[in-house]
Amino acid sequence: MRILLEGRPGAGKSTVARRLADRLGKKGIRVSGFVTEEIRESGRRLGFSIEQLGGERGVLAHVELPGPPRVGRYGVDLAALERLAIPALEQAGEDDVVVVDELGKMELASRAFREALSALLDRPVPVVATVQSASHPFTDALKRRRDIETLRVTTANRNELPELLASRLRSAR
Repeated sequence: MRILLEGRPGAGKSTVARRLADRLGKKGIRVSGFVTEEIRESGRRLGFSIEQLGGERGVLAHVELPGPPRVGRYGVDLAALERLAIPALEQAGEDDVVVVDELGKMELASRAFREALSALLDRPVPVVATVQSASHPFTDALKRRRDIETLRVTTANRNELPELLASRLRSAR
């Protein structure tokens, strides 16, 4: 099972990914991958962190990082992305469910990350990934794959999706 969770910024894609990983873990299902989170100070978003599920955390992007690349006002630390995200994808076992948050401009700026994700999708491992709605050649190609289902995340369905997806993933095992 391979599912892309697509939605506009703020729709709740990351929340769904986090809650899904938590639910699966509580059901005794091994979860690997990574999640991202906003870095905020005094209500202002300054960047994004990246965290391996059950592991190390780092800064993915920040207004004070020089880049390149730069995405909007953020400099992106591709070395931190590759150090944390790629091993999380490569080390996933066939009994794991891999949660990837997110396939966005920052992450897709890394060729090594795109290659690791492509290799993961060629393995018999269940994957749930959040993806930007905006067009990008890499994610557009993923959305066209026959073995990938795309679900739209909205503020109306984001609270029920984690349990729905957890049930589907448990049934598919």
